Amino acid sequence: MTVTDPTSPANFIERIIEEDLETNKYDGRVMTRFPPEPNGYLHIGHAKSICLNFGLAETYGGLCNLRFDDTNPTKEEVEYVESIKEDVRWLGFNWDDRLYYASDYFEQLHDYAVQLIKQGQAYVDSLSAEEIREYRGTLTEPGRKSPYRNRSVEENLSLFQSMRAGEFQNGVHVLRAKIDMASGNLNMRDPVMYRILHAEHHRTGDTWCIYPMYDWAHGLCDSIEKITHSICTLEFEDHRPLYEWFLKELGVYQPQQIEFARLNLSQTVMSKRKLLRLVKEGYVNGWDDPRMPTISGLRRRGYTPEAIRDFCERIGVARKDSMVDIKLLEWCVREDLNRRAPRIMGVLRPLRVVVENYPDDTVEELEAINNPEDSTMGTRMVPFSRVLYIERDDFREDPPKKWFRLAPGREVRLRYGYYITCVDVVKDEKTGEIIELRCTYDPATKGGWSPDGRKVRGTLHWVSAEHAIEAEVRLYDYLFIKPNPEEVEEGQDFISNVNPDSLEVLRSCSLEPSVGNAALGSGYQFERLGYFCLDPDSTGSKLIFNRTVTLRDTWAKIEKKMKQDK
Repeated sequence: MTVTDPTSPANFIERIIEEDLETNKYDGRVMTRFPPEPNGYLHIGHAKSICLNFGLAETYGGLCNLRFDDTNPTKEEVEYVESIKEDVRWLGFNWDDRLYYASDYFEQLHDYAVQLIKQGQAYVDSLSAEEIREYRGTLTEPGRKSPYRNRSVEENLSLFQSMRAGEFQNGVHVLRAKIDMASGNLNMRDPVMYRILHAEHHRTGDTWCIYPMYDWAHGLCDSIEKITHSICTLEFEDHRPLYEWFLKELGVYQPQQIEFARLNLSQTVMSKRKLLRLVKEGYVNGWDDPRMPTISGLRRRGYTPEAIRDFCERIGVARKDSMVDIKLLEWCVREDLNRRAPRIMGVLRPLRVVVENYPDDTVEELEAINNPEDSTMGTRMVPFSRVLYIERDDFREDPPKKWFRLAPGREVRLRYGYYITCVDVVKDEKTGEIIELRCTYDPATKGGWSPDGRKVRGTLHWVSAEHAIEAEVRLYDYLFIKPNPEEVEEGQDFISNVNPDSLEVLRSCSLEPSVGNAALGSGYQFERLGYFCLDPDSTGSKLIFNRTVTLRDTWAKIEKKMKQDK
């Protein structure tokens, strides 16, 4: 099978799966899982994993489970569980009846631990957490054996039973696997399997006071669910020998762990711990803040699941970590919204325009195209009257060279409307600020075209002042000022790169009346300005729009240059 063969697997994971299918390694089955920890909201990196795991199952006629690895009750919440389920569904995937939790298997995991104790391969250690770290050694020095390592099987069983019964305080004992304190892989130096934790679990309540560590629970949960291909990110590569050791020594079903490069996206951070800090310290307004890389934040900003899936497909699956330019994600969003978003006219910074020769008591309905990319979306009628609003930035009293927008004595086209010419400028007597333009219109140019063939270089969007709907518009920029927020001066951390100007709120914007009945979450292209989405904070009397993405297509230029450089 050649690389150019269109039927060839697109990535190395697909090649592994196809080889396993050819050899009937798992009886022709493909079973994957998406295993989030419910200790935060999912981000765009998790979207890549969701698309990969559910997509592989779909491609090869298999199944994909949704499993919550809920082994740390001090950091997990039902809120996170529900948000994760919502995000997976929103991305377009369904786990049917295959919703599982690591806590479903706590009893079985406990029994497996007892089995290892009986086999002499696990022991109760009474060193403190600090002492365990000290005994562990370093990358260049082997670890030291705990003085409790040679406890008898009977003593270990008794102590572990007492741990479960709640007879000890947090930190007094842990259960460790007995492997190799001299191993070159630190994960194999007698890793902790259980710790005492007197904490309420969101599903099991106070039934348990000992909780399994992630490395112990993760592989065994995969085994219990008969997962065939356990797909993880690269940071788990060094954990694979431990994953396989537990399964082998217990003599249970063994999935195949495969590691791929996690998504690193420019202009943001992809650590739930760091995202949580941004939330708790008030740098953003919650997990779903549109500046966040969380799936809920992207959804609120107006990103579509189709665009995110397209992005995940474009970046592919690799073995080596790299940084993906966020402009590629924005390009995918523009491509999708360009096809589906209806157009409207909205003025973000209104400047009043009086069309002096237009009848004062007349309102016309002008036909406007809803989406030039999709004729089935039809047209709408836009009111035109004597008093209009245009963008303040579309006028210059003293225009520079190559200025094609409005200026004194300059004629421009109003989108779907008429040609107008500025004949006077009205200023505030005290401040000198321009508060109004006086213009005339050419009645023969209805629809934005001149019957005598004269042409104008500038086309402006506008809104009838009488019919305008007032709205708040939130303009979002990157949350960090550097492409890599981790690049900091000595003594600083990523917070020092937070962009203080990542949000600008415009409170008196004017939109055409067609948005009056928009549903929450509705996306539009504001002509000449970008794509915007109706925010959930909106009410009947107050509309709030978030800018999803601008119209600048910088990624297309980058992609073109990349092709030229090849």
